[in-house]
Amino acid sequence: MPAAKKIKLESPRLATVEQMLDLPEYITDRAFFEYGVVENCTIDGQQAYKVRFDQIIFRNVVFSNISFTGIELTDVLFDHCDLSNADFSDAIIHRTVFHSCKMIGIQLPGSTLRNIRMEQCLMDYANFRFANAKQMILQECQLNRSDFSNAVLKQMDFLQLDMDQSSWSNTPLNGIDLSSCQFYGLIVNPEDLKGCTIAREQAYLFAALFGLRLKD
Repeated sequence: MPAAKKIKLESPRLATVEQMLDLPEYITDRAFFEYGVVENCTIDGQQAYKVRFDQIIFRNVVFSNISFTGIELTDVLFDHCDLSNADFSDAIIHRTVFHSCKMIGIQLPGSTLRNIRMEQCLMDYANFRFANAKQMILQECQLNRSDFSNAVLKQMDFLQLDMDQSSWSNTPLNGIDLSSCQFYGLIVNPEDLKGCTIAREQAYLFAALFGLRLKD
């Protein structure tokens, strides 16, 4: 069997010279921020609609009690940030990297995701329901009990993920390779597995899931 082609992503287009960016105490609806670095701080209790961040680096930033529904992120890097339980529902995210971030329970339902890399992130209970994702790599992340139900996934790489009991109901997995991922059970419809690649040793898990018995 020929080796699977790896997804090629467009990287964030970030400034070569870092310039500090001070965010206001209160972020308003449709606020726009561009060209800068935000680091070593906490953004707490902010609620705003359709905030835009363009060519921004967030480094060691804690997002606490955040609701940025409809957020637009273009050419953004999150490096060692805490985005746990942040509400980014209906986000539009393009050319963005999440590196070594804590993202437990992050809310991304209904989001449009393009050219996204999430690597070495803690993402248990992450919500991707009804998301539309294309050209996206998730690598060495923990996604236990995450929810990808009713999502549209195209040109995706799932590499060395822990994703036990994650939900994929009504999400076609044609072209998705789960062979390097670790799980003891998934919530998935049998018809959505057509065209999905799994490792040989994972076959018994799916057999048990659908009530089949394997005979030596």
